[in-house]
Amino acid sequence: MINRVILMVMDSVGIGELPDAHLYNDQGSDTIGNISKAIGGLNLPNLQLLGLGNIDGIKGIPPVESPNGSYGKALEMSKGKDTTTGHWEIAGLILDKPFPTYPNGFPAEIIQEFEKRIGTRTLGNKPASGTAIIEELGDEHVKTGYPIVYTSADSVFQIAAHEEVIPLDRLYEMCRIAREMLVGEHNVGRVIARPFVGTSGNYKRTSNRRDFALIPHKKTVLNYIQEKGMDVCAVGKIEDIYAEYGITKAVHTKNNMDGVDKTLEYIKEDIRGLIFTNLVDFDMVFGHRNDANGYANALREFDARIPEIINAMKDDDVLIITADHGCDPTTESTDHSREYIPIIIYGKKVKSGVNIGVRKTFADIGKTIADMLNIDADIAGESFANEILAQR
Repeated sequence: MINRVILMVMDSVGIGELPDAHLYNDQGSDTIGNISKAIGGLNLPNLQLLGLGNIDGIKGIPPVESPNGSYGKALEMSKGKDTTTGHWEIAGLILDKPFPTYPNGFPAEIIQEFEKRIGTRTLGNKPASGTAIIEELGDEHVKTGYPIVYTSADSVFQIAAHEEVIPLDRLYEMCRIAREMLVGEHNVGRVIARPFVGTSGNYKRTSNRRDFALIPHKKTVLNYIQEKGMDVCAVGKIEDIYAEYGITKAVHTKNNMDGVDKTLEYIKEDIRGLIFTNLVDFDMVFGHRNDANGYANALREFDARIPEIINAMKDDDVLIITADHGCDPTTESTDHSREYIPIIIYGKKVKSGVNIGVRKTFADIGKTIADMLNIDADIAGESFANEILAQR
């Protein structure tokens, strides 16, 4: 019997373009493969030992002869390539219709209504890189006190503000107002608070980011676990992605390594159910900034912590390492990319060296978690538990 699953999402660590990548202008995207090529090789010994390099079609990561874990990859059935869509699908909820995006900025009526509700004008209202927009409009924001509103290729309404100009509580309040507004045809996947600090020419985003997501319109595996009286412990932005729906405990994090630390703290507790972690730095700090070297270093940092995670696990724990989409830092785009995600599974009760192949949907992960925890969950996906568990 499996008592607990530790699910770790390496945010944006895709492993190659999906067959429909051309529909998203993502031809040639391959986050891990292209990073490895750009830096002359990517050595991730612990992830490789678990089977990362043995995944069908992966590039840039050498295979090992006898992986300690089971492995495979999955394609995304939902329409879109954003964080919310990817995470919801992992948890068993497939979206037939993508969240709305705004390549030309938000309609005037949306901005006017938002300004009316918050009692001030805004700046920006266009798609932009988060670092570029505060460089461009930071001085005007500091001078006027107007918040910066912007979006990206993803379904997001982002509000940037200097922490000394608009305090965090007020920024979060503005985000909640936007979240209440953006419904119906404008139900964006996430409203995101993007606080920053610094002075002219030297503005820097802080770790006080907050995501305000839609509440899932149907139960996910998280809800079914909670209903069974088990815990769902959310690390990082997981709580925000699911709008607290199905979460029993939560902790936010400052960076990837803090995310690993917080995950380890939960592992060491007497918890049954699911520990669900998002490591956001791969995406937020390096992918969107097209920093291949920084991305590679972040992967190495996480890889170095794998033995620590494994050593903390109990005999009836299962570790699943995956991703939610791609964000190839070597392409011209600074946005997410439509890619396969890796699936690596390890535990004392998990068979070694099993190739689970190419899964038709991310939702197979959620269905497998429910199956391993002996929960009957009415969610999408097909369990691969029978393929990987040594005993049922």
